[in-house]
Amino acid sequence: MPPSPPILHSTTILLVRRHGVACMISDGQVTSSASSTVLKRGASKVKRAGRGSVLVGFAGGGADALALFSRFEAKLEEYQGNFQRAVVELAMDWRTDRALRQLQAQMVVANRERSFLVMGNGDLLEPDEEGLLAIGSGGNFALAAARALLEHTDYDAETIGREAMKVAADLCVYTNDRFTIETLGAEQETRAAPGTAGATASRS
Repeated sequence: MPPSPPILHSTTILLVRRHGVACMISDGQVTSSASSTVLKRGASKVKRAGRGSVLVGFAGGGADALALFSRFEAKLEEYQGNFQRAVVELAMDWRTDRALRQLQAQMVVANRERSFLVMGNGDLLEPDEEGLLAIGSGGNFALAAARALLEHTDYDAETIGREAMKVAADLCVYTNDRFTIETLGAEQETRAAPGTAGATASRS
């Protein structure tokens, strides 16, 4: 039987969709699970794949996450950018490949239309119509805040993501406010998010 997904610390990843824009945001803290020591405050845990058309956020061991990211990029290349096929094939490999089953990580992947959570037991989860996904130690805090903001405000996707992550950073000791923000479906630019020192945002 495949191992259960690990309990993941030192990361929060949140995906928000609104008005045709997908926003993925991560904190920057890396924490040693052995000593509960902060090792880095400005790590980037959200990357682009598929020539910039796909967002990937990962939680778990750094080397394991990068290995999965490389495998996913290879799947996108193999299937000529077919997003859903690449995700499904990655999940199948993760379930059946003995080496991949040892990797301690989870991934959130999204293009302009669809999003998936890929878990360590090879399972896939597609979000409800609201389009929210979150992983990591602060994921439930960020998810709850984003859900409330989505229902009760007219904020855009990036603002919802940023404000929800601030809540997670206030409540979770493994999450900080050094955010990396990536969006799809908006004009590309890079800037610091207001009120969040060191945060970066890019759009396309």
